[in-house]
Amino acid sequence: MSARRDQHDSRTQVRSEPTLGDLDRLDTPRAPSSDGLPHVRVEPRRTQASARTAAAAKPRRRRGWLAVLLLVLGLFAALWFNQDSLRRQFPRTDLNNLLTQARQALQDGHLDGQDGTSARELFQQVVALEPDNDRARDGLLQVGKAELAQADAALQAGDIGKARQEAAVARELLGGGTDVDRLDQLISRASATQAQTVNLIDLAQQALAAGKLVGADGAGALYQRVLRADPDNAVAAHGLDQVGYALAVQARQAFDAGDTTTASTRIEQLAALQPNNGALPALRALQAQTRRQDRDALEAALQQAQDALRAGHISGSGDDTALAHYRAALAIDPDNAQARAGLGDVAQALTVQANAALDVGDTAQAAALLDQATSLAPKSADLAAARARLRSVSARSPAAPAAADALPTVVPTVLSPQQSAAVQQLVQRAQQATRNGDIMMPPGDCAYDLYRSALAIDGNNAAALHGLQGLPGQVEQQFNRALGAGKLAQAGDMLANLAELSPGDPAQATLGNRLAGAWLDQAEQQLASGDRDAARQSLEQARKLAPNHPRVIDLTAQLQGTQ
Repeated sequence: MSARRDQHDSRTQVRSEPTLGDLDRLDTPRAPSSDGLPHVRVEPRRTQASARTAAAAKPRRRRGWLAVLLLVLGLFAALWFNQDSLRRQFPRTDLNNLLTQARQALQDGHLDGQDGTSARELFQQVVALEPDNDRARDGLLQVGKAELAQADAALQAGDIGKARQEAAVARELLGGGTDVDRLDQLISRASATQAQTVNLIDLAQQALAAGKLVGADGAGALYQRVLRADPDNAVAAHGLDQVGYALAVQARQAFDAGDTTTASTRIEQLAALQPNNGALPALRALQAQTRRQDRDALEAALQQAQDALRAGHISGSGDDTALAHYRAALAIDPDNAQARAGLGDVAQALTVQANAALDVGDTAQAAALLDQATSLAPKSADLAAARARLRSVSARSPAAPAAADALPTVVPTVLSPQQSAAVQQLVQRAQQATRNGDIMMPPGDCAYDLYRSALAIDGNNAAALHGLQGLPGQVEQQFNRALGAGKLAQAGDMLANLAELSPGDPAQATLGNRLAGAWLDQAEQQLASGDRDAARQSLEQARKLAPNHPRVIDLTAQLQGTQ
């Protein structure tokens, strides 16, 4: 053991202690072999283990890079397939700004446009950048609904063009729907109505230029039709004002000319068209004043006519006869029932005088009197019977002058069997026509004409005379039946027949008032049910029969108040 140690010691020889050297010369390039020792290059020592380690390090480095590459590819794939989710998790500033601007434009009502600042354009920009952006798609739906609401408002305001334009935008954004379809239908109907309105206005303006103010195709009625469909139509409203002004001017001109009938007609027409026309109060006051004056004159004329009739001053020259006074009354009031009945009284009086002339054989005087009566009451039953008698008397007196008569000429005194059979057949047909209510119509086959035809053959036929003179009573019975059944138009026909057959019959006034009351009852019922046009027509029928009836005046005011 000591030997081995000795041997080692001999190998190492003398041991030198290590020194750091001159530290001050570290920065100074050292000259070769400045330490007196030879320069020796020492190669790093490689062992067998080091070589194996280096060889194994190369494949491990290649596998590391491959793992990194796979990791990068996986991360990229995850980003690609989840980009929408990542977009939502990481909001983009430009999209948010567009959405904010779009919502503000929607709130401000700036829905559509061409400058890029409307809600629709801004929401569409967001969709272009991000097709699946739910907020942008919902915003476009809201724009569509707002466009639909604005289209509806435009239609209500009468702006059909704007309504159609905004409805089209709504359809694009909403993709159709029942609300859009409904609005399109309304727009189509409004467009058709607007076209009709334009046509009506053109027709009304033409009628106004031609001076055709009233009537179904007059300017007033046409403008009213436009205003019923479009109450805010300024053109129609102005046109109706022009019609009202023209009617007011015509009423004043009629008053100045003393034509109170025309003046009253124009006032009523004006009131029907424009119940609040500013000229109506003054015209009504003038009408009332004129009516008072006319009423006084009418009453005086009627009284003078009755006095002349009782005194036997029936007709003839001069102004102090019954006929002259009744005609003066009719000049004041052409529809005055008392004056018309007075003419019938005159005709009846002339017929009585004609019969008296026949009693003494004065056929010439009788014929002259009957001619006067015919001009006043051509369908009078008594007049027809008197003419038949005149024909019979003239036939028995060939020397007598021929009477002016509408009946066939000379009738023999003695009838042949064929003539007797013809008279009997005519009388039977007349009686059947009377039962059927065919009193004055149809011509030739009515009871009146059939009786007269029988009397033309046999002027003394008792059945024909009795039947003819009994027609007024038959007419009155049929009037009562028609009135009781509510057949007012038929009752009116019977009243007109009575006026022709018996013009001086005092029963006519009573029957006329009853019929007027029935028309007024019907008018009130129609007005209560909201049918103003029918009520106005019924009122006019009552006015013809009894123009001064208190209910006529009251109902007229009610109708004017419901215009």
